[in-house]
Amino acid sequence: MSSPAAEIFTAAQAVAAGTDFAELKIGDQGLFWNEFRPADGACRLWRWQDEQAHCLTPDGFSVRSRVYEYGGGSFCLGADGVVFVNEADQQIYTQALDGSAPRSITQGERRYGDVRWHDGEVVAVEETDTGRGVEHRLIALREGERSVLVEGADFYASPIFSNDGRRFAWIEWQRPAQPWTSTQLWCRERDQAGTWGPAVCVAGDSGVEESLQQPQFDSDGRLYCLSDRNGYWQPWGEVEGQWQPLSAPAADHAAAPWQLGASTWVVLGPEHYLASWFEEGFGVLALRHEDDQQTRYASAYSRFRSLAITDDHLYAIAASPVSPAAIIAIDRQRGEVRMLAGGSVALSAERISRPQPIRYPSGDGIAHGFFYPALSGPESRALVVFVHGGPTSGCYPVLDPRIQYWTQRGFAVADLNYRGSTGYGRAYRQALHLRWGEVDVEDACTAVAYLGGLGLIDPDKAFIRGGSAGGYTTLCALAFHDVFRAGASLYGVSDPVALAKATHKFEGDYLDWLIGDPECDAERYRQRTPLLHASRIKAPMIFFQGELDAVVVPDQTRAMLAALKANGIEAEGHFYADERHGFRKAENLAHALEEEWKFYCRVLARS
Repeated sequence: MSSPAAEIFTAAQAVAAGTDFAELKIGDQGLFWNEFRPADGACRLWRWQDEQAHCLTPDGFSVRSRVYEYGGGSFCLGADGVVFVNEADQQIYTQALDGSAPRSITQGERRYGDVRWHDGEVVAVEETDTGRGVEHRLIALREGERSVLVEGADFYASPIFSNDGRRFAWIEWQRPAQPWTSTQLWCRERDQAGTWGPAVCVAGDSGVEESLQQPQFDSDGRLYCLSDRNGYWQPWGEVEGQWQPLSAPAADHAAAPWQLGASTWVVLGPEHYLASWFEEGFGVLALRHEDDQQTRYASAYSRFRSLAITDDHLYAIAASPVSPAAIIAIDRQRGEVRMLAGGSVALSAERISRPQPIRYPSGDGIAHGFFYPALSGPESRALVVFVHGGPTSGCYPVLDPRIQYWTQRGFAVADLNYRGSTGYGRAYRQALHLRWGEVDVEDACTAVAYLGGLGLIDPDKAFIRGGSAGGYTTLCALAFHDVFRAGASLYGVSDPVALAKATHKFEGDYLDWLIGDPECDAERYRQRTPLLHASRIKAPMIFFQGELDAVVVPDQTRAMLAALKANGIEAEGHFYADERHGFRKAENLAHALEEEWKFYCRVLARS
């Protein structure tokens, strides 16, 4: 066995171990998935065939959608191959499985996502920048001919046909709603002559705000969906002619739909479905039977995505506290788990810090997260608080090589699911409404006191870091509280008003929900804008920013950096010419990780 010292990740090794997967699909031609490798920043399709994984995507292509900026639903299975969105031009391509080159079936400036295949047609969400604004619609492509299926709403997701093609369903929502606050499920039916009837709202118009996602039809044409009407994203459906909840645990069966194309449940019939849900932040995978019994699978794993099922096997993208993302196959009868791709890490089990769930009082509520003890000795007892982006997103108790990078160097990590995160029900998620910059910050600061009170860390050696919305929480914590020794903002928001003016349509009204109307609530914005309170930040800061970022524009970071330097605060910035919102290139990810660690070490050395 190698020595512990030999197993300490370099920043480059930690980043290289960050291979991830998305959008697993299964069909007559096999099992397919999308794989991202930091080494080149590209996303490529893979096929499992003859007991081996084969890469399908040729050099020069990357399978990734940018619809709504966050993309998703970047590929589907067609009649004799795959259909995908190419990252560079955002056009739809088809690719046969005989080794031939991909062929474009769309041209122009439009972007596509959530691509689906049905009966010779490609169906997708289409995004068009008209110069006067961005428009979205659902379209179909058949033999090069484009037709509009639905238009008029601000946003669309999850277009899906019943097996017989008689019914067509989709999710839509209108500004200022977000897909995790208020959406509607719509459906159209066509008669024997093929004439479509009027669109009917199946769910989301009851007068009670609800978020719906992942609609599906069973083999008999009944429609189902996940709804949080009863407090959690749970399965609902057409049962005995009525729209009603299915038997399900009182838990979220999905995360917030930031990206298109999620699949965290698969309906098989009334009261019969495969699903994953969260229990105290840990993912569970189970097959729900019609006799109200359930069979649980793969208990060693703690997060499941992109579920698929056949008569013999279950498939998922899964991860555990000691295993990063992997493609797994599960024998339905024996429960045996087989890893097909991913899941390996160059660390022995004793060199992996395991997540310990934490649940602690904060303000007028309860906050959640995961604590990772330091591995390299208790002498420093330093802590790094990780604040996820979103902010309506979440963190999960799975092996993250970048967290292990810190714990191997004597830093404990608190990975927080502050109030407003997903995975703990609608009420918890809604706790951030008009309180961004308050409850998230409070939960981050209180975590330090809580862990310090347990004797797990030294509260005087706490650091905070976050990307995007997590960067905003970091800046607010440093501006309005004296808890942290230093902080790191990765493409973080320093000026919410500037963000609202410059950001894209999908998040165009998000700030109104998080803080309020920029004009009517101008004072609230002023109070929660870190850039206007830069003089109150006394702790050192380090910034990382992509020059191509369209969500948090680089000028925001430059303004904050300049303000701190003008006030005599130690601050440094690193800008990457080829990065967008969220870094993807291995060399940049490794550089940022190492520079952040060096920065904190310099701060600790002065104590």
